[in-house]
Amino acid sequence: MSHTSYREALREAMRDALRRDPRVFLMGEDVGRYGGSYAVSKGLQAEFGPERIRDTPLSELAFVGAGIGAALGGLRPIVEVMTVNFSLLALDQIVNTAATWRHMSGGQCSVPLVIRMTTGAGRQLAAQHSHSLEGWYAHIPGIRVLAPATLEDARGMLWPALQDPDPVILFEHGQLYNVEGELAEDVAVDIHSARVRRSGNDVTLIAYGGLLGKALDAAEQLAKEGIDAEVIDLRVLRPLDDATLLASLQKTHRVVMVDEGWKSGSLAAEVVARLTEQAFYEFDAPPVRVCSAEVPIPYARHLEEAALPQVATIAAAVRTVCGT
Repeated sequence: MSHTSYREALREAMRDALRRDPRVFLMGEDVGRYGGSYAVSKGLQAEFGPERIRDTPLSELAFVGAGIGAALGGLRPIVEVMTVNFSLLALDQIVNTAATWRHMSGGQCSVPLVIRMTTGAGRQLAAQHSHSLEGWYAHIPGIRVLAPATLEDARGMLWPALQDPDPVILFEHGQLYNVEGELAEDVAVDIHSARVRRSGNDVTLIAYGGLLGKALDAAEQLAKEGIDAEVIDLRVLRPLDDATLLASLQKTHRVVMVDEGWKSGSLAAEVVARLTEQAFYEFDAPPVRVCSAEVPIPYARHLEEAALPQVATIAAAVRTVCGT
């Protein structure tokens, strides 16, 4: 075991991949000499050189497209996009090209591309740097969408993502970079299943990414009130792990889904719809969603906090579902 941070776990995952496979390289804005906008790639260019840690022009459309070309050419690129908001400039490349290539080529071509991007709010970066658009990407066939919320997942998800023949998007919540803890030396992580992070019998609390910690804190608070919440880390946003969610619902018979995205058309809506379609009669109470307010994320701290799901609002939703 070693003491590390989420940021350092991500860096070590890239360092390991770069050492293990000469086809792997990193590209993006300021990933080289500057060390990355969030210091995730700090020191990697000095270790691996500018050919494998490549600074790019400020054009998401261009460098994501270059990553697709490199993947088609047999390399294993990791493309860093500074924030999910900026990834919208590369939607054509991601949605119309990377996600469709295998289908449109009749299985002849694949795009083994990993795109890392920061998501989420809570850092007073205002509306153009703070949104949670993971649900948009989880809507798209042809890509795998991951949201590592723990040190283990931050360290362990990259290598299996690089082995996937199709594009994988890794969402890193901006508030997690400084989270610290103990991490085992050998981390084996799958990129297929959700994880039960806390067992419980009274209600299933589903979260992912930056909200997992808040969900766990809410569960601990509720335990003092006699409510035993099971907390599931969704982790894999596409394809969803229905089996783990259904197994928990069949045990607790109540569900609260926490999602930093907006409620309208959200990933939370998809999760709740799936559970309702497949196990309607298992519910002892209507499922509840806790999402961000339907506004662009504000800059002012008190307004930003009011717009986002918090421990108190999560706990209140659980009390409602449990009838307390």
